Amino acid sequence: MTELPPLLLARDRILHGLRPNELARRVKAGSLVRVRRGVYTDGASWRKLYPWEQYRLRIQAAAETFEAPTVFARHSAASVWGIPTVGLHHPVQALTLKNDGGRSRAGVSRHYADPSGLTVVRREGLLVTGRIRTVLDLAAFTPFTSAAAPLDHVLKPDQTMRLRALSKDELEAGIGSAYSSAAQGRIRAAIAFADPLSGSAGESYSRALMHVAGFEPPVLQHAIHDADGLVGYTDFYWKKARVVGEFDGVAKYIKPEFLKGRTPSQAVVDEKNRENRARALGFNVVRWDWSELMEPGVLERKLAAGGVPRRRTRSGNFDALKAP
Repeated sequence: MTELPPLLLARDRILHGLRPNELARRVKAGSLVRVRRGVYTDGASWRKLYPWEQYRLRIQAAAETFEAPTVFARHSAASVWGIPTVGLHHPVQALTLKNDGGRSRAGVSRHYADPSGLTVVRREGLLVTGRIRTVLDLAAFTPFTSAAAPLDHVLKPDQTMRLRALSKDELEAGIGSAYSSAAQGRIRAAIAFADPLSGSAGESYSRALMHVAGFEPPVLQHAIHDADGLVGYTDFYWKKARVVGEFDGVAKYIKPEFLKGRTPSQAVVDEKNRENRARALGFNVVRWDWSELMEPGVLERKLAAGGVPRRRTRSGNFDALKAP
């Protein structure tokens, strides 16, 4: 994870030798950015952060301004755990142990949680819900398509955070009595769909959108070979239709674990060569990126145009018409 820039609290300005109007002047000049009321950070460093890193700093800034210890939950707990989520504009989310319906104030959404059976962990100096509770909350309170990425992620070891893989049995056992029957149904459906073979949050979100749109489930991480050897592992593969699906996330062009010593431009060339070799074998290659994923209907239209088959339904079974 990128090292986050330090925070400057307005209440500590005297310690830094700043006059009362100095913070506002520096914000106007761009040398400081106000993360939340009373909390600032270096402007140049802030602008270099990815949106999800800026969100993580907003969580830290909120913690600095709370007088009482606070347990962060849902998207905020996921951020601290390094669990990917879908979307960029989530509020900071925390728990309240008072059953008053929860409340939102100063950019922080609070959600009621029964303290009995609640596991709280201190991580990176913050109190957060445990990994299991975090992903179960996301499965319970976000759309099915958004729940896939967190669940897929925790089913495999997290090398960056040095965390072991969780099992579906552990996730099921964590449901307990903390959720309504409707929420339990949503959680179990999301757990059943989860797959550790998913390579990224974008692939997980893509797969969930495919499922909701009624496409046949793809094979994940399928190896393709030609006369020269291994072409590569596809993100998605439909054997009968001879269609390959590839999600173009930013990670494969910027993160060291994907670049493997190559420059970003070399990675782009290698990806194009891999696609050409796949097409030479007779595969139709369909590609998409985050911007297309976030535009409703775009992925569905691309897959349909690319020849990805739909799941057979009873209403589409001609033999049923001939039944006596």
